[in-house]
Amino acid sequence: MNYEPQIEQETERLAELAELAGDLSAPVPSCPGWTMAELVTHVGQTHRWAVHVLRERVQERIWSRQVPSGLPEGRDGDAGWLRAGAAELVRTLRETDPDLPVWTWGPDRRAAWWPRRMAYELVVHRVDAELALGIDPVVPAATAADGIEEFLHNLPSAVWVTRRLAELGVEGATIHLHATDPADAAPVPGGVRGEWTITQGPEGRVEWTRGHAKGDVGVRGPAADLLLLLYGRRSPDALTVHGDSDLLTRWLTTAAF
Repeated sequence: MNYEPQIEQETERLAELAELAGDLSAPVPSCPGWTMAELVTHVGQTHRWAVHVLRERVQERIWSRQVPSGLPEGRDGDAGWLRAGAAELVRTLRETDPDLPVWTWGPDRRAAWWPRRMAYELVVHRVDAELALGIDPVVPAATAADGIEEFLHNLPSAVWVTRRLAELGVEGATIHLHATDPADAAPVPGGVRGEWTITQGPEGRVEWTRGHAKGDVGVRGPAADLLLLLYGRRSPDALTVHGDSDLLTRWLTTAAF
């Protein structure tokens, strides 16, 4: 899938929201402690981080804060700075061989990992900005289904999350997600309807499969709500939950990133 157009669209929407907000010191409730300015700066810095990794062919872990932001000391980014960083990111992604070996924090150590990750980083933080402004966010079902798969694909490699999951004491527990959108609205590879089962393994390890199943807890709702649920941007109360709701709440609180 070509994620560059999605990165461009989501960046433009986030920049427009920043301009709509006007006062970037406004809080972002879904990112406790952050302001709109800090949200914009985080996203723009993440873009510059990805550009640095790809252009320099970085092979070892590097933190986003280690990459120059282009901002004066102590200054946050704004809509124009955000757009400029995204344009550079898209240009770099288009010029880079997807098979180029580079560092990632996910399971795929190739440049091809970065476009999808940057696309969903933007989707979630665009939603954060909309929620902060009292706007009901919209995520197309097909985008949300792919975003759920991207989250599940990367989760086992998110060691800062799996370390926390290891402390839950729920080894063997299963969580089933069921998207209620029409099958052709939220497709996943293989033509399977949007359903996923997450199994909590030993030492915090996570496994997942597609398809219909029965879990210790099941969650039904639109794919967009399931995506935002996984990222801690939607409460389970907004969806239909069957089974061990306490397990769901504890797991989501621990796994969100």
